[in-house]
Amino acid sequence: MSLIRKNNKLVLPFVKWVGGKRQLIKELDKHIPQQFSKYYEPFVGGGAVFFHIQPAKAVINDSNEELINLYKVIKESPEALIKDLKKYKNEEKYFYEVRGMDRDKEKYGKLNNIQRASRIIFLNKTCYNGLFRVNSAGEFNSPFGRYKNPAIVNEITINAVSHYLSKNEITILNADYQAVLSKVRKGAFVYLDPPYDPISDSSSFTGYTKHGFDRTEQERLKTVCDKLDNKGVKFLLSNSPTEFIKKLYKNYTICSIEAKRAINSKRDGRGAITEVLVKNYE
Repeated sequence: MSLIRKNNKLVLPFVKWVGGKRQLIKELDKHIPQQFSKYYEPFVGGGAVFFHIQPAKAVINDSNEELINLYKVIKESPEALIKDLKKYKNEEKYFYEVRGMDRDKEKYGKLNNIQRASRIIFLNKTCYNGLFRVNSAGEFNSPFGRYKNPAIVNEITINAVSHYLSKNEITILNADYQAVLSKVRKGAFVYLDPPYDPISDSSSFTGYTKHGFDRTEQERLKTVCDKLDNKGVKFLLSNSPTEFIKKLYKNYTICSIEAKRAINSKRDGRGAITEVLVKNYE
């Protein structure tokens, strides 16, 4: 079994992400097992929990292809990424030119992995409120953020994360979460942070990828959790406190925690909200 808590405080999320868990780390930490053989996070997003734990063996995954490309580039080519990031300018017209690159599929297809990765960091650091959002065609569509001095190039974080990813047994995938979790063995720990069940018709956010995550997907995820439980694999899942979710996971331990959200398309939508944690262990 792997002991955790060998944290390098310089290893931090390198992008802001909707639903990110930075504000919840202290609460989540109370529920994370002290020992496990391998860590799995199939909806890694910005990786706040993953980088907090810093496991020696892990499999991380996300359905967002551009995000996973960024993880791989940081792991394998940090110096080239930093060099490419230095070309960007925090200007509105320039922002929309860079954002519009993915509208021309042929031209966008000629970008190499480093160029794609640096583009995502630039857009994330300079777009409105760090809201990574794509339309149904998979095109980035968040507006310019008008920040005076955004930290587009964070060499310390990029290098620290690269060192951690490359010096440990970290597998980085862009696959369906069910396929990723089908190989989990007893002794591992799985943290699940899927797109949340919307608390209202107007609160749904499905812009992480061009594919949504509706209640059929929530039910499929529950089935996957049942399979993990049957294997004796510990899992911890975050979601919204809707009656649908509470009923879906009624046979597991459910507790409520307060979350502070810094990313929301509306200012009055930020602040303290309630989330639920579902787990199959004490």
